[in-house]
Amino acid sequence: MEQALRRKIEAPVFRGLIAAILHIRRRRRRQSHQSIRLEIKVSGREALGILADANGDIAQRWKEITNEIKKERDHLNPKIPRKPKPAGTIIDCKPRIGIWLMPDNKSPGELEDFAAKIVPKDDSVWLLSEKYIENIPKNERKFAPDKMPKAKLFAWLAARKEPGRMGAAVGAGDLTLNNELGGKFLKWLSELFR
Repeated sequence: MEQALRRKIEAPVFRGLIAAILHIRRRRRRQSHQSIRLEIKVSGREALGILADANGDIAQRWKEITNEIKKERDHLNPKIPRKPKPAGTIIDCKPRIGIWLMPDNKSPGELEDFAAKIVPKDDSVWLLSEKYIENIPKNERKFAPDKMPKAKLFAWLAARKEPGRMGAAVGAGDLTLNNELGGKFLKWLSELFR
């Protein structure tokens, strides 16, 4: 999932629900935002989940995404909040649209920041990965300061059974949703795909 520019995951039918999840990354943002309108139009779709990296400006990202929804669904007068809800936003229209701004609907960041927050805190390799990255002299780091969580996550992923693959870490149970953030995310998904 981390390598997807725009990845639509056709969800299995959840109790007869036709749904999709659209993940929007930083690159080719304009094309990704236009794809929101296309996904909303899919015949028979009952729910659309939009996962988007907030990146550096969560308010701007929110505005970009909600403007695309308004362009396609304004005639239905959807009740779109002025800012994202902390536990994820669900807009009740046809299809039902959910928006989750990575990592937590209130902070700048991306998918990898979310993943770093769901690494079990007692994971000994995580502690080593953090120390490894933190001990690299600042003048030797090739990544921007805001990419520190991503660097730590990929150092940790390097020690997984399938190194570097976030999806494999989820499948193996190495990344869990057994914390406050994970619980909010699961609740949002459940409400969206009800």
